[in-house]
Amino acid sequence: MISMQELGDYNIADEDIFDVQSITDAMMTTTQSMTELAIRFLLNLVVCWILVQFFYYRKSRRRDYYFTFMVFSTAMLMLLYIMGNVEIGVGLTLGLFAIFGVIRYRTETVPIREMTYLFVIIALAAMNGLATIYKVVGNVTDNPHYELAVGSLVVTVVSNILVILLIWVLESGRMLKHTSTKLVLYDRIELIVPERRAELIADLEKRIGIKVDNVEVGHVDFLKDAAFIKIYYTLGKDETATIDTLTKAKQFVEQ
Repeated sequence: MISMQELGDYNIADEDIFDVQSITDAMMTTTQSMTELAIRFLLNLVVCWILVQFFYYRKSRRRDYYFTFMVFSTAMLMLLYIMGNVEIGVGLTLGLFAIFGVIRYRTETVPIREMTYLFVIIALAAMNGLATIYKVVGNVTDNPHYELAVGSLVVTVVSNILVILLIWVLESGRMLKHTSTKLVLYDRIELIVPERRAELIADLEKRIGIKVDNVEVGHVDFLKDAAFIKIYYTLGKDETATIDTLTKAKQFVEQ
């Protein structure tokens, strides 16, 4: 049996240990903090640049989104890193960027491809900003200090590489065909009936100069003898189609 005196001594000893631990908590040196920031920044910058330069921009040629993706990724990384150091919830950080995104992008229709790249870039910035780069080694009595967590760093780098490889496979068409659509205001409405679908496709291919995979007939105006037709076709290698869904001149904005 443990006596009350021994229990009291035990509690006092525990309190002393907790006090010593709170005093001797490991602290990162300035050099380690700068090294950690540099690793996170360079890793995220290189990965983001590879995705934007070699996958997104090669097809879209949108300089505005190029700028947006690069700056957004860097700002997201820095905010997560700083807020992580001051122990502010990550949920608050992501919520702030969600609000900024809604305020900025709600005023125009953002293509699904651009939204996908934006989401991927935000996810990578969050991963690179929160991944463990340094870890505490030692204990209270053995000079606790920070050391580079090589294993965690390798896992983070491999995770970034896997995302790049996945996007490379998808963008290179090794898993999916590059398909696109065109909206056409068609004048020969006598060909829009189902029994003359082959003639319709042949006429469209002759007049537009592309191999039509499928068509859908939309709004029909018998007063003007015209109908909107949606054409599905396969893009060639490295071809893009960014304005095929525009039907009015005022919808076109030079990039």
